[in-house]
Amino acid sequence: MTRSHEGADKMSDARDQRLAKTFVSLADTLVADFDVLDFLGMLTERAAELLDVDAAAVVLSDQRGGWRPTAGSSEQAELIEVFAAQTLQGPCLDCVDTGIAVASADLATESDRWPQFAPAAVNAGFRAACAVPMRLRDDVIGALTLLGTTPGAIDDASVALGQALADIATIGILQQRAIRHDEVVSEQLQATLHHRTVVEQAKGVLAEAGGLDMHQAYLALRGYARTHHRRLSDVAHDVATADLDPAELLTGSPDASRP
Repeated sequence: MTRSHEGADKMSDARDQRLAKTFVSLADTLVADFDVLDFLGMLTERAAELLDVDAAAVVLSDQRGGWRPTAGSSEQAELIEVFAAQTLQGPCLDCVDTGIAVASADLATESDRWPQFAPAAVNAGFRAACAVPMRLRDDVIGALTLLGTTPGAIDDASVALGQALADIATIGILQQRAIRHDEVVSEQLQATLHHRTVVEQAKGVLAEAGGLDMHQAYLALRGYARTHHRRLSDVAHDVATADLDPAELLTGSPDASRP
């Protein structure tokens, strides 16, 4: 075996190990209470890290016929889902409508398909996308969108693994043991989206206080929450209501400077 082949095999083995650890981390949420927003942030970051894509983002149903951006591996990825929610266009919206994966190999050629969304996505730096559904039985509660910065279809292996991650995430979000009635599902999703709004408010406070971009502010929030063993949404609430000084989050947070 040549050195190049040995190197490729080692890289493949390391990737497989990281994938296995990611599935274990996602499965861990099934046996205990967990922070949904932190969980979704981890999902998008791991998807971007482990799959052959440049970014990932999630939209969830608001249970009133609308769709809300909920997490992204970067600020640009989150903006993509904001564009989708605002224009009611894009692969993620088509995906949640149909319940099947929806892809584009080159968003620059999709002006007829998504006249408002496609140019916005290209301007944000993305050229390829594939959205996979987050499903509970026959109900689609959201979508995980995989994004590429160069033209070309998202490869089949990445789509398959992305779907597997989305399926496990759906079970985690809804805590399968607890969901026996539709109203419980609705309440859980509504609470998640409310907490997301509070997180966005807290990100704005931290961004202004520390001269950070919005994703850096999110990392500071998450780092503080993890260090102090608190829920991300609870820390965000304290920052947004001025019960927690932003300076406490801007010094020493282990995640604040990590891209």
